[in-house]
Amino acid sequence: MSAFARYDASIAFLRDLDDDWAELVAHVGPCLHDPKAAREPYEALVRAIGYQQLTAKAGDAIIGRLKALYPDTAFPTPENITVAEFDALRMCGFSATKIATIKAIAEGALSGLIPPRNVAGTMDDEALIARIVTIKGIGRWTVEMLLMYSLERMDILPADDFRVREGYRVLKSLPEQPKPNALREIGKAWAPHRTVAAWYLWRMPRERGNVLK
Repeated sequence: MSAFARYDASIAFLRDLDDDWAELVAHVGPCLHDPKAAREPYEALVRAIGYQQLTAKAGDAIIGRLKALYPDTAFPTPENITVAEFDALRMCGFSATKIATIKAIAEGALSGLIPPRNVAGTMDDEALIARIVTIKGIGRWTVEMLLMYSLERMDILPADDFRVREGYRVLKSLPEQPKPNALREIGKAWAPHRTVAAWYLWRMPRERGNVLK
């Protein structure tokens, strides 16, 4: 069985919502959402900050340089990050704001504020979000990426994400994007398949006509 067969029920559900969703699913094809379940929440959050507001290529480069600072570990430990020199992290490509945030993440991992994966896996989505967003520089979107990609939660809709809101705008031929809270309300109808819905909205072409070809 394909590793992606677990999304079959979500795909069928979205396809049956209406003609717009059916066209989008047909255009994009099977869902290839690929979580990284082996990663600890600490690592997932550091990576999310590294990629924030950057292309995948730029994010890859920054994380690659960070890992190169500590060749003896698979990924820098919280202890590594807390004592890392500002200039060394700056040379990796992190902005001053991102450096402050990844150091706060490392401190949170050491203090227990950021739980290990075995504990995080038992926590409710909203409880985990509320806990981790107390770290300065961490917003809801960052924790939602953790939920989707490290904890493999299947019902997460990152409604603050520009591409998700833009995808829905194009899908429904709206004059402007829905506000995050409005999209959260709309997205309730997609439960419990909102992670897969977000995956498809991320892949919505910039113009609706490209779906209908």
